[in-house]
Amino acid sequence: MRILCFSPFGYEGTVVDVEVGLRRGIPAVDIVGLADGAVKESRERMRSAIISSGFTFPPERVLISLSPADVKKEGAGFDLAVALAVLNEKECAGRNSAEETDRPVLVMGELDLNGNVRPVKAVHAAASTAFQLGVRHCIVPAGNEQEAKEVRGMHVFGAESLTEAFAALKSRSCFSSADEDADMQDTGRADSDEADNVRFPPVEPEYEFSSISGQEHLTRALQIAASGGHSLLVFGPPGCGKTMSLQKLPGLLPFLTKEESQSVTRIFSIAGLLAPGAKGIRTAPFRQPHQTATIEGMCGGGIHCRPGEISLAHNGILFLDEAAEFRTSVLQMLRVPMETGTVTLSRAGRSTVFPADFQLLMSTNPCPCGNFGSAEKLCLCSARSIELYWKKFSAPLLDRIDLRIRTEQAKGGERVSKSASTAELRKQIAAAVRIQRKRGKKNARLSALETKEFCIMTNEAETELNRAAEKNSLSQRAVSGCLKVARTIADMKEKECIGAEEISEAVRLRIPEGADGLLL
Repeated sequence: MRILCFSPFGYEGTVVDVEVGLRRGIPAVDIVGLADGAVKESRERMRSAIISSGFTFPPERVLISLSPADVKKEGAGFDLAVALAVLNEKECAGRNSAEETDRPVLVMGELDLNGNVRPVKAVHAAASTAFQLGVRHCIVPAGNEQEAKEVRGMHVFGAESLTEAFAALKSRSCFSSADEDADMQDTGRADSDEADNVRFPPVEPEYEFSSISGQEHLTRALQIAASGGHSLLVFGPPGCGKTMSLQKLPGLLPFLTKEESQSVTRIFSIAGLLAPGAKGIRTAPFRQPHQTATIEGMCGGGIHCRPGEISLAHNGILFLDEAAEFRTSVLQMLRVPMETGTVTLSRAGRSTVFPADFQLLMSTNPCPCGNFGSAEKLCLCSARSIELYWKKFSAPLLDRIDLRIRTEQAKGGERVSKSASTAELRKQIAAAVRIQRKRGKKNARLSALETKEFCIMTNEAETELNRAAEKNSLSQRAVSGCLKVARTIADMKEKECIGAEEISEAVRLRIPEGADGLLL
C-alpha cells in the first residue's frame, strides 16, 4: 500500500510519499526527509495513539522516510499517515508487491494521544493535488470529509479514530464520493449548463437595497459593478452612506460556478478558514481588511507563503473602507494583481502563484476634513493637503478603476426616494452574468483583443466615445474601461451592439461631476 501525505506551501503544495522500514537495533523512531518540528513530534503522538488504539507498536527500530527528500515537510497533518504507514509495514512484514504499490491512498489527519483523529487545514488542496496525480482514494478526519469530497471523483473516508482509518486502509468499500445531484440541489445550481442557470442566494436583511434612500446614482453603479465585475471608487462627505451601500454589494452577486468555487475553496482551505464539516465556498468572498494592513497581510507571504487578503478575495470582493488611510505601498501593490489576476510570492528559494482575481471597492472622503466640494459645509483643508491626500492613490491606480462615484449628503427636509429592492436589481444582473458566462469571462477582465471582438459599437456610439476621450484627455486604458462598462450596460439590456446611450452613461460613471479634475 502506497501511503501519501501533503505538505502545504503556497497554492500548490507537495504530495509526499511516506515510507517505513523496520530493522534490527535498539527500539527507536527516526524520521528523515527535511521534517519540521511539528512533523518530528508526530513520532511521539503516533506511538501513543497506536498503543492506545489497541495495536502493538513494532519492537524494531523504525525508520520513516518522507520523499521528495529536498522539500521541507511542514504541518501536523502527517500524524495519521505516519501511523498507518507503520501499522501497514508491520502487518506486511516488508512485502512490497506491485499490487500493493499500485494502490496509492492520500492520508491526512492529526492524532491525539488516545488515537482520535483531529481536523487539519489544506485538505481540499491536498485532495485536489493528489487527484491530478492519479490518486482516487483518501482518508481524512471526519471533520474534513465534506471538504475533500468537493474534489469531483475523489473517494473519501472520514475517520474518527486511528482504528477506523486502519480498517478503511484495508477495505475500499467504505469510501464514498460526493453525490453531485444532491450537492447541486443544496447550492441551487444546475450541473448541466451553469451559463443558463444564474442563481442567487436568499436575500438577507443586511443586503436589502430598498433600505437605501437618496443614493440612486450609487445604487446604479453598484448594479453595474456586480454585473460586470468592475472596480468602484466612492467618495463623499462622512455619514452619507458610502460604507453601508458598498457592504450590501454581496447581495447582488450570484452563486459561484463550479470552477470558481473550486479555486476559492482551495484558498480558504490553505488558509485554515473552512470550519470543520463545512462544504466548499458557494458565495463570492467579501474581504474588508483594516487600514493598518501590511503588504504581507494584503498580498500574502510569511514562512509558509500563506494567502493574503487579495487572494482570499479571489472571485469576490476586496473592500477598502477609508482607503486613503491605507499605506501608500499597500495601495500601489494592488496595481499588478488587478491587471494579471494573480500574485507571485517567493520565500526561501521557492515560489508560488496565488489566484487574485478580485473586484476592488474603495470608499474615501474627498479631503482630510471631508467637506471638500460641499455646498453647505466649509472645507478647512489647504490645496496642498488635498493634493497629498489624493496622491496616495496615484494616477496609475485610479486609471484601473472603471467606476468613480461622488455621493452627497441628503439635505434636511428634502424628499428622497428609496432605491429598488435587491430582488429587482438582480434581474438585470442575471441577464448580464448569463451572457458573460457564455463568453467565458467577465467584462472587466476582457483583454484588448477580446474587447475589440465583443464590444461592437454603433457609429453614434463610436463618435460619442471619441468625443469624450478628446474632451477629458482619457488614456487608452480609460477608453477601454469606458467601453467595457458600456458593454456591461448593454448586456444588462440584452443588447448585442453598444449604443451611444450606453457610452454616455459609462463616461458619466467614470468622470463624476464635482471631482474638479482629481480623478482624471
